[in-house]
Amino acid sequence: MSGALSWPFLRLYVLTLLYFSANSILNVIIPLRGESLGASNTTVGFIMGAYLFTTMFFRPWAGHMIQKHGPIRVLRMILMINGFALILYTLTGLGGFLVARILQGVSTAFFSMALQIGIIDALPEKDRSQGISLYSLFSYIPGIIGPLLALGIWQSGDTNYFTAAMVAIALITGVFGFSAKMDKEAAPPVPDPAEQRASMFKSFGQLVQNPHLFKCSVLMLVASIVFGAVTAFIPLYAAQLKSGHAGIYLMLQAGTVVLARFALRKKIPSDGKWHSSFIMGTMLLLAAAAECVGFSMTGGAIFFYAGAVLMGTAQALLYPTLTTYLTFVLPQANRNVLIGLFIAMADLGVSLGGVVMGPVADISSYSLMYTVCAILGASMIVVAYDRGKRLSGPNEEAGLPK
Repeated sequence: MSGALSWPFLRLYVLTLLYFSANSILNVIIPLRGESLGASNTTVGFIMGAYLFTTMFFRPWAGHMIQKHGPIRVLRMILMINGFALILYTLTGLGGFLVARILQGVSTAFFSMALQIGIIDALPEKDRSQGISLYSLFSYIPGIIGPLLALGIWQSGDTNYFTAAMVAIALITGVFGFSAKMDKEAAPPVPDPAEQRASMFKSFGQLVQNPHLFKCSVLMLVASIVFGAVTAFIPLYAAQLKSGHAGIYLMLQAGTVVLARFALRKKIPSDGKWHSSFIMGTMLLLAAAAECVGFSMTGGAIFFYAGAVLMGTAQALLYPTLTTYLTFVLPQANRNVLIGLFIAMADLGVSLGGVVMGPVADISSYSLMYTVCAILGASMIVVAYDRGKRLSGPNEEAGLPK
């Protein structure tokens, strides 16, 4: 095998699977633990949201540091912080969970940027979308088994199982990560630090000035709010349904992401063109998924699980499509930092899905909260529409249409 399926890249995908295994367990344990301690939806959403809010904040800096030092060196350093955060979960309560979520957020900012930038830089253009899709696919594989494992740990009432799982994931990920390599990884340049800092902060303005980055960021932000609301509250919402099971829902959603990303990896556009119909259809799937979840309180489990499949399909398609498009149209000089900003918008959206939608659920209900998510998703169909086929070239100055 060659390209995105060559052995060095397969090792990176397995590392991704190991790294995100902890999250598939924590995304269930933390809400259940919070509810058992009497925490409100607002508090649970805040703790869940702290993880990716921190990740969002550090992503642009991560892109800058990786460009300066190279992805492998940064990766090895960050795995130690991640291991400490996972062990901290086993020693503390909700307050410690918040600290651990913040530390894990810092780790994830550098981890995901190191792997994605390394993959983008090492693969030829025609294989970029496959590489990004496979990276994203392996980050979702733990979600197939993790939620059921987490519910088993929770229902057993034995905290030793949780401790053993976190320590094992921390150790195995660290050992595997320190041996990871990337073929074709070039020695990083050594630019002037003052110029790099000025360039990084100047890049923040491109989030609004660059029309391609702006469009993709808005779409990803709103979609991620919906994804975040599912992650934070499905374990609690499912308990209110007569025949709903959080583990089955999350397993179906993650399984759909994995299957769709693998089966459709060659269908993800990788030509630098804006495919309006493709992206509009994806946002329609997202809106339908959220509405199915919200309606399941009345319609029953069939809508609940249908929402999982539709949500997983939308997740499988949207992120790699937008990320691959940006690798073509963003200026090469500060592409890594700008992609970091885009991914930061995804992190912010997931964080807001917990922080903002938690109070909505407290004031109204989970069902209405997911209907609000559906309305947000549907509104993005208009944003996704564009008559142009290719809005800029890869070497063009940011924000100046061709």
